[in-house]
Amino acid sequence: MAKKTKPVRPAARLPKGFRDIEAAELRATQAMLAAIRETYERYGFEPLETPAFEYTDALGKFLPDADRPNAGVFSLQDEDEQWLSLRYDLTAPLARFVAENYDRLPKPFRRFATGTVWRNEKPGPGRFRQFTQFDADTVGTESVAADTEICMLAADTMEAIGIKRGEYQIRVNNRKVLDGVLEGIGIDPADPEGERRLTILRAVDKLDRLGAEGVALLLGPGRKDESGDFTAGAGLEQNAIEKVLAFVASGAATGDATLDAIAPLVANSESGTKGLEELREMQSLISAAGYDDGRIRIDPSIVRGLDYYTGPVFEAELTFEVTDDDGRPVRFGSVGGGGRYDDLVARFTGKSVPATGFSIGVSRLQAALARLDRQSAAATLGPAIVLVMDRAELPRYQRMANDLRNAGVRAEMYLGTSGMKAQMKYADKRGAPCVIIQGSNERDEGVVQIKDLIEGAKAAQSIADNKEWKESRPAQVSVPEGDLVEEVKKIIARHQG
Repeated sequence: MAKKTKPVRPAARLPKGFRDIEAAELRATQAMLAAIRETYERYGFEPLETPAFEYTDALGKFLPDADRPNAGVFSLQDEDEQWLSLRYDLTAPLARFVAENYDRLPKPFRRFATGTVWRNEKPGPGRFRQFTQFDADTVGTESVAADTEICMLAADTMEAIGIKRGEYQIRVNNRKVLDGVLEGIGIDPADPEGERRLTILRAVDKLDRLGAEGVALLLGPGRKDESGDFTAGAGLEQNAIEKVLAFVASGAATGDATLDAIAPLVANSESGTKGLEELREMQSLISAAGYDDGRIRIDPSIVRGLDYYTGPVFEAELTFEVTDDDGRPVRFGSVGGGGRYDDLVARFTGKSVPATGFSIGVSRLQAALARLDRQSAAATLGPAIVLVMDRAELPRYQRMANDLRNAGVRAEMYLGTSGMKAQMKYADKRGAPCVIIQGSNERDEGVVQIKDLIEGAKAAQSIADNKEWKESRPAQVSVPEGDLVEEVKKIIARHQG
């Protein structure tokens, strides 16, 4: 008799650089996105959704990690043998949309968008190949008032989601100023190849992560990371490295003082002088609007890693420290950024269309809110659970669940076949605020028992033994069946507010 072969089964494994996101985080994120959306709409931005795939040539090659396979994007060919790529941000698709619909759009065109983006980059701790962004952009005006407004929007958004004033900064610089510094060390910003300039920009963009010593290696011979991977440097001489580092370290106590410190470094550069004038105008607008109280500040160390920025650039940085699971201090740093990209639409039309925008890294910002314990309680509460004490009474229990749902309460009847103890464990795992219990005695009396699981857990911590627990019946009340909905609503309101 032939020996039976075991079926070949695929391993249940998560692709490298990706992650599963479960209910509690999803709900908390949705609450945060609603607050961001409300802020963006208050500024007059309109929603727009573009597809996950774009033609590869429409996206362009602007990613920070250009040395990765497929130029940092995930790509495939369609039935017409044309290359498609998953979008790596929401800005390049916006440029395609504007170019395709330019004549019918109002100018300036103001849009916001949220969605998933993908990058074929080397994954690492907290760095994934799939993540969510939330963008706002203004297209069709050269005025730096638009850049300033985007910075104000970023500040207001931080506060709308629960980041307090003093716990964040919107830091501003200008690519033209940095180009002026590069001209001073013999780098031509107008070079069509521009690889050396881009290597310098990407090196400086890593300052908050690698420090001055790490950036100096990337500006010079190159750097080997902890895994042993080597990143080639820009090959600058030591005096040129020192000039770049001196520029990024020239921040002062006030915006005006910082601009005065920068001025001598770009005095002989037309591009640098123009960038400095733009920063001075932005500083004037920031002060007039009252955002120069620490919320928005000029910072020469901000450059941004993407290649398409042409003027002001900005980052939202969280300045507070928290501790990780091992008790070590952690600083979240940048949770969003953006800048001016006047040439992106011109790739399609040949005509320069000025634009500026800002993008929030949703997952990183959500992680910060979780560390601060400022997530919405409503986002983390599970449904109220109607326990099944007698399977012959399933219709009765189902009616209770339906009454709660019809009153706007998240609720479910336990659908398993286990006993009371297992049902209570299920409710705990679901994060239920309470369970509804009705056995034969309660049914005869026309009442239900409602156990507040959250208050019960708190009370149980201070109860010495099982006898005391039974006698006190912590956080458990008996109410007439007709008062079920009202009492459950009271419990939920108590834990949401």
